[in-house]
Amino acid sequence: MTKLHPMSAELSTDEARRLALRAQGFYDPMPPQPTRSSLKRALQRVNVFQIDSVNVLVRSHYLPFFSRAGPYPRELLEAAAWGARSKRILFEYWAHEASLLPLTFRPLLEWRMERARKGAGMWPRMAAVRTQKKLLASIRRRIESEGPSTASSFKGARGSGSWWGWSRVKVALEYLFWAGELTAATRTSSFERVYDLTERVFSEEVLAAPAPEPTLQPPKTHNPSPSEAHRRLLLHAMQAMGVATEADLRDYFRLDLADARTALRDLVELGAIRATTVAGWKKPAYVLPATRVPSTEPKRSALLSPFDSLIWNRDRAHRLFEFHYRIEIYTPAHKRIHGYYVLPFLHDGRLMGRVDLKADRHAGALLVKGEHYESGVVRRDVKAALAAQLEALAAWLGLRGVER
Repeated sequence: MTKLHPMSAELSTDEARRLALRAQGFYDPMPPQPTRSSLKRALQRVNVFQIDSVNVLVRSHYLPFFSRAGPYPRELLEAAAWGARSKRILFEYWAHEASLLPLTFRPLLEWRMERARKGAGMWPRMAAVRTQKKLLASIRRRIESEGPSTASSFKGARGSGSWWGWSRVKVALEYLFWAGELTAATRTSSFERVYDLTERVFSEEVLAAPAPEPTLQPPKTHNPSPSEAHRRLLLHAMQAMGVATEADLRDYFRLDLADARTALRDLVELGAIRATTVAGWKKPAYVLPATRVPSTEPKRSALLSPFDSLIWNRDRAHRLFEFHYRIEIYTPAHKRIHGYYVLPFLHDGRLMGRVDLKADRHAGALLVKGEHYESGVVRRDVKAALAAQLEALAAWLGLRGVER
């Protein structure tokens, strides 16, 4: 069991890093065999799995649970997100970008859905489509009468240009999704979202359920007001981050500045969050009351998704780990420094390096296209741990082995 000690007046950067790792579940024991209970425990830690469609290795939302619990049946996550109604514990919505969140968080995001219905807080094309009443009504009628539908199943659904060159139908579907009128019933084999009426996907019991209660929350209501929802979301972010600045906390669920600042002020006044400082940080930091700090590093190794909640905030990752990380998917090949799809490598509490990976499914191999270590890292001390993680990742993806 990890020893904890009371927090000093100012946190060192090492203490801040350990708090972040503990909050994200990297001090938790690895389950001998990951189960649905293990998944729930990971979700209680992080709250959000960011969705990304890039499949050069494996789609990003599968990786955070692997990083924290080891090889697990991917069907476990799929059943939780898109399986039978009675088995679902996750839903898709906009949180930190497109995300999978616990179903219990839905009441905490009703304000975002309501604002979307008014055309606020969304991309301009989506805000504009809300005035096209006939188009929206025809889409609702089609889904209501014919059942769950993909965007490509609608006539005239093909867009133009780049991946973001969405058709009017796709924009309308995404508006209805953002407004909470439609949700993701499932995903196709090519990862296309299948839309359905929200009330058909989720039971009345789920839609009427109270929001989750973070520690020291303000008084609970089943239908939190926008201000209460913001306070609870900030508390969940605080628990998931361990230590954070105002901007860090706001970023976790992508809250607007004014809303988040008011909620944070309220929480500090209530004593639910307290201010502190971290050595080397230019901005004030915040922690939960009675925070205790791990005395030692977590004895864990993990490959992290580029969109893992530990590192998705690149500025915070740099402050915590002195690790400069940028994903280079959209960088021209000749300008890339580390590679196309690069996973940071966490070992004994520090980000020691990164690997550019590709799953060659035809050849049955996990390709290591690039391997880089941070300055000052003694490679022989971490290469064996990295090799073990790569072998475990290959086996989990059903590949025969690792090729460098």
